[in-house]
Amino acid sequence: MKTSFYDPKYYVNREISWVQFDHRVLNEAKNKRVPLFERLKFMSIVSSNLDEFFMVRVASLIDMIHADYDKKDIAGMKPKKQLEALLAEIQLLTTEQYNAFNRSLLPALKEKAGIEIVRHHEELTLSEQTFVDKYFRETVYPVLTPMAVDSSRPFPLIRNKTLNIGAMVKKKGVEGEFEFATVQVPAVLDRLVLLPGRTRVQRVILLEEVIERNISKLFLHYDIVTAHPYRITRNGDFTIQEDEAEDLLKEIEKQVKKRQRGEAIRLEVEDEIDKRLLKFLKKELKVGDNSVFKIDGPLDLTLCMKIYGLEGYDEFREQQHQPVPAPEFEDVGSIFSIIRKGDVMLHHPYQSFKPVVDFIREAASDPKVLAIKQTLYRVSGNSPIIAALEQAASNDKQVTVLVELKARFDEENNIEWAKQLEKAGVHVIYGLVGLKTHSKITLVVRKEDTGIRRYVHLGTGNYNDATAKLYTDIGLFTCDEKIGEDATAVFNMLSGYSEPEGWNDLILAPIWLKDRFLELITRETRNAKSGKKARIVAKMNSLCDPDIIAALYAASTAGVKIDLIVRGICSLKVGIPGVSENITVRSIVGTFLEHSRIFYFENGGKSEVYCGSADWMPRNLERRVEIVFPIKEKRLQEELKHILDVEMQDNIGASILQPESIQYVKPDRRGKKTVNSQEIFVREAQEKYEAVFPAQKETKRRFVPVMSSPVPEDTVKLAHKRKKQKNNS
Repeated sequence: MKTSFYDPKYYVNREISWVQFDHRVLNEAKNKRVPLFERLKFMSIVSSNLDEFFMVRVASLIDMIHADYDKKDIAGMKPKKQLEALLAEIQLLTTEQYNAFNRSLLPALKEKAGIEIVRHHEELTLSEQTFVDKYFRETVYPVLTPMAVDSSRPFPLIRNKTLNIGAMVKKKGVEGEFEFATVQVPAVLDRLVLLPGRTRVQRVILLEEVIERNISKLFLHYDIVTAHPYRITRNGDFTIQEDEAEDLLKEIEKQVKKRQRGEAIRLEVEDEIDKRLLKFLKKELKVGDNSVFKIDGPLDLTLCMKIYGLEGYDEFREQQHQPVPAPEFEDVGSIFSIIRKGDVMLHHPYQSFKPVVDFIREAASDPKVLAIKQTLYRVSGNSPIIAALEQAASNDKQVTVLVELKARFDEENNIEWAKQLEKAGVHVIYGLVGLKTHSKITLVVRKEDTGIRRYVHLGTGNYNDATAKLYTDIGLFTCDEKIGEDATAVFNMLSGYSEPEGWNDLILAPIWLKDRFLELITRETRNAKSGKKARIVAKMNSLCDPDIIAALYAASTAGVKIDLIVRGICSLKVGIPGVSENITVRSIVGTFLEHSRIFYFENGGKSEVYCGSADWMPRNLERRVEIVFPIKEKRLQEELKHILDVEMQDNIGASILQPESIQYVKPDRRGKKTVNSQEIFVREAQEKYEAVFPAQKETKRRFVPVMSSPVPEDTVKLAHKRKKQKNNS
């Protein structure tokens, strides 16, 4: 009987797979080989990941259930079953997270770093109580807005992801039922309050404990029966009917504001919360039992990043990596002349993002540049690229920028950038109806002696100078004519909906990227069957497209060796007899966020290598504008193959997916050389630079005064004469 590669038993639910990814992040927080404060950072990432996951993915499942959507996913699970299984998995993850925080991180902080978190205000000494009460009176009290709930005052809007303290109160001297009151813990104040009297240990109390200790001062005519912190997560997903929206920018602004009023989908409370208070919160917030998370510790462990930011603890952090300059761009002269010598590839964050910024800056001021066109998905808060684009417009360049307003959780930021660019005279496009533009491409059109030449930058990551120091990505500079023609076609399609009759080298979604990937996988399958060399190595963020997975299963059964490096979601199962015995999957979690997409196909000995912005997910392949580009030059292909080879040997940051399972385990390092791919790439970037610009031996410093104008010759002679006279005397 022929095997069906679409059988649900061969697939993992994408949401459950994501929870496994957060487990891998948590494992780094538990890893005692990782510097203490870096472990705190990973603990914070787990919490921020979960917040976004609830706001988007859990919210999406709840929306499906409300709409009576009953279709099964690729693993054969209906939305209701997915939600039940998912919430159970997250409960286990949360328990594991707080066990690690309480039993490992807190003791290590006190023992090694001399930092003690006071869990409850009842544990304060008398002198600390005096300090805390004064701090509350002078600093905290003026900021607070206590809110009571009674017949004249309805239950207030509890804002998304805010920390609050709920209390059951009773009027003094009056018999009757308890009433509810609440106060938001102000985010404008530091959550960590350093206590005075430091000796060997710095004691710290959390702001919510300071407020809880003094909460009676907020409700003077009431007795406080019980008070506990709580926090909610709301549905942050929204759907826009773009066809009906007259002004997309205004419609998205309106929808973003609704996030604070979205349905409450998670309620986090202290595990010791009073039952009456919890019952009231569940009723008012309309939250079911399976969406209540009882926490043994402080709510919202993104507070770990607050601890990470404390000064004076550098010995517990990794030395911050400074991206190394790319030697190609250290050459004196125009950046365009450098690109004309041959394609240049950058590996971020090991190599600096500065050439990308310089590319736009030089184009903005170069009189020969006629036009600059760029897509922007996420940019930094104080973006030098935005500034360069504005400068280009003021220099009368033709500047066109696609700002993706639908970039989730960056909508407000991108709306402001779009408005600012339009004021500067930039032609701003908001993308295509029904599609997010996720591609990363810049086109510079330049008039030269030989005619018009097009310079292109393509990348796997965003044009964000801040995240370029934290995310691993690939960038390519080229003035290849065919890629230049395709780049022009891309922007014409985005701005004028005019798709060309044919394409040269760039592969676009949703037009034909998925078909092209399926063709490449199928070609490897044919080569394996005919005895030719066949292998696939693919690195990406996520893999859950059923057609791609089925094609990989077919290739595996034909004998194609397939190695996948997938950081996050992976719906494929390895090691299934007769299906996926030739497939391996590894996930790398390290200091930097693995973000690059690299695709290698052996092609019978004539290997092809591609990079791009797309993961192997239905949304990337079918519902987004994505670009995948070939790496043509052999020397650059070899560099990318080297990156993949090193990551396949990684036994520090890597975890290996187990056969017929969703579990990942660290590789067995016994008797093997330690390989940390990220550390190797840091070293190699430095060595590549020093091979061209050897490190100078440190010499005695000389301070030479800067003259505003050339020194007159007579003055120099007089100075020498006086020096000689002084020496003789």
